[in-house]
Amino acid sequence: MRAVELGGAAIAGAMERSGVDPAAINEVLFGHVLQAGEGQITSRQAAVAGGLPMTVPCTTINKVCLSGMSAIGLADRAIRLGEAQFVVAGGMESMTNAPHVIRDLRWGVRMGDANVVDVMQHDGLFCAFDQCTMGESSDLKNERLGITREEQDEWAVRSHQRAEEATRSGHFAKEIIPVQGPDGPIETDEGIRSGTTIESIARLRPAFSPSGTITAANASQISDGAAAVVVASEEAAQAVGAPVLARILAYGQVGGVDATLHERPAEALQIALKRAGLSPNDLHVVEINEAFAAVSLWSARLLDLPIDKVNVHGGAVALGHPLGATGARLVVTLVNALMARGGGIGAATLCGGGGQGDAMILEVP
Repeated sequence: MRAVELGGAAIAGAMERSGVDPAAINEVLFGHVLQAGEGQITSRQAAVAGGLPMTVPCTTINKVCLSGMSAIGLADRAIRLGEAQFVVAGGMESMTNAPHVIRDLRWGVRMGDANVVDVMQHDGLFCAFDQCTMGESSDLKNERLGITREEQDEWAVRSHQRAEEATRSGHFAKEIIPVQGPDGPIETDEGIRSGTTIESIARLRPAFSPSGTITAANASQISDGAAAVVVASEEAAQAVGAPVLARILAYGQVGGVDATLHERPAEALQIALKRAGLSPNDLHVVEINEAFAAVSLWSARLLDLPIDKVNVHGGAVALGHPLGATGARLVVTLVNALMARGGGIGAATLCGGGGQGDAMILEVP
């Protein structure tokens, strides 16, 4: 499925569950990283596919992995400034549909080879600053920080086990909109590997360098997906009788001193915590994106977070990491987790290509 089809499905689902009249939406802000070949203004394509009127202005956001969360943060800002009352925000990605391109053909190649470029890797997974894949960069950072293969594998196994249990119990059904795929309806995440054990993944070879510790099992998966939310002022929501699932308490962004990833979720969350007047101890649940297991475990360590608070229903190692969507998906998963616990305060945070980070703190009453 194309990214805009997935985005449209997520938008339609969010609108249906919110009960808000599509005509009341003031703006759409939607993340999308791998836009090549998808046509003009993909956010607008998704909005119309999701049932919103053509009169709603739309903006497509590319902040790599942070795109979906940045969309929600910008929606919150627009509402606080009084520029909007209802904003649809989120993100989408179809990594499997990302094209390959050939450079220099527009003016002709007179002699020699023309190289084919993988857009998914070049625009999504390759560090423009370090000139290597983000996996290679993270492997080197693991070595500098002393993060072991065993630690990463343990985190990965726990991610699959928690996601498998959340699926089996029906917990994830509350945040998933089924979509009709070419082979029938898709109602659960396809990346969860039932029965994953330390022994089963210990046999895998390093994915990025012969001596590296990152493997296909302890890194996030190449995935397709979308996530959407309806952001509103409390007064506007109450006026139309829309359910208020959560309140945004703070949003934080960070640009790192270099292009590495490991510290960025923790750094962004510290900024958001300061703005909210909170500490890590005040958080009941924390979602840290598992771009690589090492990133999540290192940021959790920097924040001194107990494991039973972090990614309580699994993370991207099991669920996948559709680049433009993940930031919004983390927010949806966080709200669902807090609701299952009867409310509380939680945070979602993640790193992004180029060495940036985003974090958001929410409260479920």
